[in-house]
Amino acid sequence: MIIAGLLYMPKQVYTSGMTLRDLQNALEANPKRFPRFVLPDGDYIPAHAHVTEVGHVVRNFIDCGGVTGKEEKVLLQTHVGNDTDHRLRSDRFAKILRLGDRLIPSADLDVDVEYDCCVVAQYPIAEVTPDGEHLNLILQRRRTQCRARERREGETAAGCRATSAACC
Repeated sequence: MIIAGLLYMPKQVYTSGMTLRDLQNALEANPKRFPRFVLPDGDYIPAHAHVTEVGHVVRNFIDCGGVTGKEEKVLLQTHVGNDTDHRLRSDRFAKILRLGDRLIPSADLDVDVEYDCCVVAQYPIAEVTPDGEHLNLILQRRRTQCRARERREGETAAGCRATSAACC
């Protein structure tokens, strides 16, 4: 759908579908493989990156239509240091994730990976696929959205046309 000359992306594009439980299961099923973070452009986070934090992030917000919301996720912070001989295996990565059990309320939360390459960016994990000695964690881009517009379009889909004015 095109709104005001821009391609509009539906809400389902913004959810990753990879939960902490799914990630833990994939790591535990492939204990000898080396996780490899694949960025949306096909490049990799350097293989010697460390997973330095497992966090529980809660975001409370109010949208431009006045409706409040809450999002929760697990955030894995990566850090690329000078220890280029460092390699994280899946079994060790799974143990690091288990350390987060003390503060993460649910294994059903989606997982994002935080990476600093000129700016700090967060990428949802789209899928995990074995590839030789590696376990590829395929990262996807996150997009901003206008929830008020999405709600309005849902309400008007039965007979009215949503316009760009359906937003703020």
